[in-house]
Amino acid sequence: MCCCQGGNNAGHTVVVDSVEYDFHLLPSGIINPTVAAFIGNDVVIHLPGLFEEAEKNQVMVSRNNRGVNKQEKIWVQQKRGIGPVYSSKAAQSGLRMSDFVSDFDGFSERFKVLANQYKSICPTLEIHIEGDLQKLKGYMERIKPMVRDGVYFLYEALHGPPKKLLVEGANAALLDTDFGTYPFVSSSNCTVGGVCTGLGMTPQNVGEVYGVVKAYTTRVGIDAFPTEQDNEIGKLLHTRGREFGVTTGRKRRCGWLDLVLLKYSHMINGFIALALTKLDISDMFMESKLELLAS
Repeated sequence: MCCCQGGNNAGHTVVVDSVEYDFHLLPSGIINPTVAAFIGNDVVIHLPGLFEEAEKNQVMVSRNNRGVNKQEKIWVQQKRGIGPVYSSKAAQSGLRMSDFVSDFDGFSERFKVLANQYKSICPTLEIHIEGDLQKLKGYMERIKPMVRDGVYFLYEALHGPPKKLLVEGANAALLDTDFGTYPFVSSSNCTVGGVCTGLGMTPQNVGEVYGVVKAYTTRVGIDAFPTEQDNEIGKLLHTRGREFGVTTGRKRRCGWLDLVLLKYSHMINGFIALALTKLDISDMFMESKLELLAS
């Protein structure tokens, strides 16, 4: 089970045997004791959050993950630092997991440079460099045994004894940084193309693609939402569906299933089947609005 992109600004709620789990960085398949959980190179990791999630689990982590977590203090809006970390990746100034576990002295020097750069950008920013490095050293010693070169790890998994490989994305397709509802998007590629770039595997290895969609549409935050029901219908969907963000706890906006967006998502992802979830939430309605949206 692999995660290919995103960070701990998104989450999944999984219920198994009446037990509810909330995942942010870990693949949700980790619940299964026979599954190997793998976090790919395009996942940006907040180390304290990872250890909190993985306290009772063993995880293999790709060597190429970004290990910087201090920038989260800069962007008050998100408070997770996802945008700044991906920005540092694009600017080629970010710190990667390979830097973190292979040469901590070199990592420390680069960390100091980055920290001072951010302090010059935001003078009120408080970074306790030496104290943070002490904490990071402790994290490094814990995570080093779990780090592997992601390309070789997956290549061996794909070309060794037959295995089933399931890849899980962190965000919905319309949050893709290139093909989503820009600028109201995430900072990574949430479409099926992100599987290859986020794991270091070839397109030939991508097998069956499945889409997952709710029976109604939800959105957290601002953005155009043509099917939104800002009325009693929306309130009913919100209440019955328990529509709160897993990570932030923010209330989700609710509306009818938007088939235009669903068709667009199929165009860029090419899924062969859909898993329709939460159909029971809308079973109290006597009529469907899908017909109007399809036209």
